[in-house]
Amino acid sequence: MKYIKITLKPGKEESFKRFHPWVFSGAIDRFERQPEEGDVVEIIDWKGNFVGTGHYQIGSIAVRILSFMKENIDLEFYKKRLNVAYRMRRSIGLINGDYNNTYRLVHGEGDNLSGLIIDIYDKTAVVQAHSPGMHYARHTLAQALKEVMGDALQSIYYKSETTLPYKAELDPENEYLFGENAGNIATEYGLKFHVDWLRGQKTGFFVDQRENRSLLEKYSKDRSVLNMFCYTGGFSFYAMRGGAKLVHSVDSSAKAIDLTCENVELNFPGDNRHQAFAEDAFKYLDTMGDQYDLIILDPPAFAKHKKVLNNALQGYRKLNAKAFEKIKPGGILFTFSCSQVVSKENFRLAVFSAAAQSGRSVRILHQLTQPADHPVNIYHPEGEYLKGLVLYVE
Repeated sequence: MKYIKITLKPGKEESFKRFHPWVFSGAIDRFERQPEEGDVVEIIDWKGNFVGTGHYQIGSIAVRILSFMKENIDLEFYKKRLNVAYRMRRSIGLINGDYNNTYRLVHGEGDNLSGLIIDIYDKTAVVQAHSPGMHYARHTLAQALKEVMGDALQSIYYKSETTLPYKAELDPENEYLFGENAGNIATEYGLKFHVDWLRGQKTGFFVDQRENRSLLEKYSKDRSVLNMFCYTGGFSFYAMRGGAKLVHSVDSSAKAIDLTCENVELNFPGDNRHQAFAEDAFKYLDTMGDQYDLIILDPPAFAKHKKVLNNALQGYRKLNAKAFEKIKPGGILFTFSCSQVVSKENFRLAVFSAAAQSGRSVRILHQLTQPADHPVNIYHPEGEYLKGLVLYVE
C-alpha cells in the first residue's frame, strides 16, 4: 500500500534511530501532498531513507509512529500487535479466571500502539482512542480484538467522546462496536466491583492502581482509614479486606459515592465499618479530626499541561501538608500523582516540602508506579505517568 510521504528536516531523524514514536510538527520539512487527519503516512529523512509509518494529526505531535518497519497498517497489523499484548498479560499471570479478569490490554506507546487504550473488564473490552487515526481504525480494531480474544470477549464498547483532540472535529459517539452490555461486574484480585463504562471517568475504573491497592491491604489491619478522592472505592474495599477497623471514603461527586457504597456492599454486605461522604477534599481535610492512621491521597490530575505545572505542585504541597498535619503518630500515608507533566522528582519535592512544613518525622517505605499492564516503552519514557509514595509519619 502506498502512503503519503512526509520528509523530515536535516538532523531530525536522530530521535527515530532511538525509536521514539512521536514526530513533532517542527521536525517536518515538507509533505508529498497534504494528508487528512488520521491518514496513515510514511516518514522519510531528508535523504529519502525510510524512517517509519504512522497516523497523521494536526497539532504539536504531528505523527504517531506505529511501525519502524515497512508494513501495511491493516487488520493483520493490528492482530499481530494485539496478540503480542494479550500474550504478555497472560505470561505475567494477570489473566486469572474468576480471581482477576480486570486488566489493561493496550497501553498506547507501551504496547507500540500510540493513541490507543484498551481495558478489559471480564468479557467486555472498553476501547479509547486518543488520536484521529485510532478513531478511524476503530472498526478494524474491533475485528482484530474479536479474532485475538475469541470467546473470552462478548462485547466491545468504544468510549472516546472526551479523549480525542477537539481540533479534529470528529464528533465521536460512544457506542458498542460489538455485542451489548455483558454485565458490568468485574473482579480484581478476588474483589468484585461495578464498572460504569457508560458514564464513568476514563474507561470506568482506575485499573492502574491495582498493585498499589493490594499493597495497601497489607497495611490496613486494625487501622482507621481515610480514602480521599475515592471515586469507585477501590482502595476502600481493599482496606476492609485487610482488616481495617473503619474506612471513610470521600469524593466531591455524589455519583462516585453511590458507586463506592455499591462496591463495598457487593464485597462486604451489611458491614458497618464503612462510611462515605460527598464532600470537597480540602474542606473535609480542614474540618476532620485526627482519628485516621492510614490516609490515601489519590487526586485527579492536577496538571495536564506544563503551563499549569507550578499551580499543580502547590496543590500537591497543600494537600499533603493537610494530611501530615492531621494523621496520627505512627500513621501511614499513601500519596499519588497521575499527572504526566509532574516528574517523580517534582512530586517528591512537593511532598518533601509539605513534610518539612508540618515538622513531622517522615520516612519513605515504598516508591510506587504503574503496574505491568501499563508498560513503559523504554524508548518513550514519557509513558511513565503514575508516581506514588508510601510514607511512615511519626
